[in-house]
Amino acid sequence: MNEPHYQRSPRGRPNIASCIVATSFLIFLIISAVAVFFVLFKPKAPQIAVEAVQFPAFSVANGTFNLTFFQFVSVTNPNRDAFSHFDSSLQLVYSGTQVGVVFIPAGEIGGGRTQHMSAKFDVEEFPLATATAERGGVDGRGGEWVESRARCGVSIRVSDGSVLGFHC
Repeated sequence: MNEPHYQRSPRGRPNIASCIVATSFLIFLIISAVAVFFVLFKPKAPQIAVEAVQFPAFSVANGTFNLTFFQFVSVTNPNRDAFSHFDSSLQLVYSGTQVGVVFIPAGEIGGGRTQHMSAKFDVEEFPLATATAERGGVDGRGGEWVESRARCGVSIRVSDGSVLGFHC
């Protein structure tokens, strides 16, 4: 009978070069997979866009004005995983001082989805600038946190409350 013949290195040890090459290749594959995972699933901040502002009620009397202010916002989640938001608010700001705030209930925005939100403020005696902030985490990979903000300025005609323009 012919028995298999194993080649040995000149010093009598088994040839382990092929094992080293195979192990190196497996380590390279694992490192590459981890790098691709971190590139594809890196959490990105949500994109906030102010779609419209409205002043349905506006009055000027005795040198002061009162108004009702509506703000319509869309929040887009650019991530593959869901974005869980909490501690979020729409704020009404005058000269760096917060005039009003509306808290947004905690929720979740699916991966690649957009959620539309609106807020109503009743304001007395202040011109406006607005700020929106979203805080939350992207599900998956264990709790990465992101934060996003949008700031807008609004110009209004005092005589009738019409919106002259806004910029974000």
